[in-house]
Amino acid sequence: MFDLKLGEKKVEYLELIYDLIFVYLIGRNSFMVHHVEDGFITGGMYLSYVLYTLIIIQIWMYTTFYINRYGSNGVTDHIGIFINMYLLYYMADATRIDWQSSFYRYNIAWGLILLNMAVQYLIQLRKVPDGQPWESEHIKQNMGLILIQAVIVFALIPVYAVTGLALTPAAMFFGIVGSFAMSRVNQLVMIDFSHLSERAMLYVVFTFGEMIIAIASYFSGGFGLNTVYFSLCAFLIVAGLFLSYGICYDHLIDREMHTNGAVYMLIHIFLIFALNNLTTALEFMHDDEVALVPKSRFLVGSFLLFFVCLLALRRFAKVKMRLNLKFLVIACIVSGVFVLLMAVFYKQMYVNIAISAAFVYVILILLFRFHKIISKIDEGSQTSLTKQ
Repeated sequence: MFDLKLGEKKVEYLELIYDLIFVYLIGRNSFMVHHVEDGFITGGMYLSYVLYTLIIIQIWMYTTFYINRYGSNGVTDHIGIFINMYLLYYMADATRIDWQSSFYRYNIAWGLILLNMAVQYLIQLRKVPDGQPWESEHIKQNMGLILIQAVIVFALIPVYAVTGLALTPAAMFFGIVGSFAMSRVNQLVMIDFSHLSERAMLYVVFTFGEMIIAIASYFSGGFGLNTVYFSLCAFLIVAGLFLSYGICYDHLIDREMHTNGAVYMLIHIFLIFALNNLTTALEFMHDDEVALVPKSRFLVGSFLLFFVCLLALRRFAKVKMRLNLKFLVIACIVSGVFVLLMAVFYKQMYVNIAISAAFVYVILILLFRFHKIISKIDEGSQTSLTKQ
């Protein structure tokens, strides 16, 4: 295991510009699940939404890991990122309900993005100093993985033309399996976890931004009691979720930890996916065309997935801040009560949204109290050591 970093890596302005395109992509992906038939999202449409989301997040992750290890904010980085941004616009425009009409455009752009990333690794390979075979091996393995994935995408495009079978998502799954199979190789060149965690946080913030835009629909319809009640509850839910993630990121995560970052980013994939679902679920709550039972289950499942991912981040917490068994038991009990109440009152949206807001803030209070209790214990220990 080798650490070639000379200091803490900062998130560059270039990375923030690049991430802005994903704000647009988040919105395009969310649009997929707003097509309701017979009271809810169809299975095929939801599957398309899941695949689109995973493909986009995988592209973002590939770029993030590359920049984390090798990014220098130089001309090559700028060119590579701007090429990706341009191609991502085509993928975003091709993300639509009638995806068959834009299949070729979407997948050609995706394949070219992967080729561009492989070229970036090739350029970096030529810069590796003599005497660092581990770094050369790391670059070759990652370049090969991405290049094979691009070949799979391009090879499966004519398969769709002949058979009508859209098999290109297999390339994305190949990338997931390959990334985990290469975990030992990826440890040869360590990441800057502080930089990686900040990039993941920014993506989460952008996802919350999409949620904030989505709940704007709660404020339409005049200044009546109904509007104020639902808009206030929706706003409180979003604010509570944001604060819960903020406590974990600001106070619990050990950003000086030595890790290859793979599991941390995997958790964030599901966390971001949960937030995207919650955005849609909140919009469904005041949509009478969506059936009560499925939208209630969708909301509950999205909440639970978000908090499971949030608690899973305890693996990356500072040793003294890792959540104990008592906290987890209480959180499970609260979640069980939440599920039970939502099942009982699923027909009453006034009660439903209030229960949701209460659940979010009970978990938030638990996280806040846990942080404060541990902080006081730590301060007490330091004071005792000082006196000694």
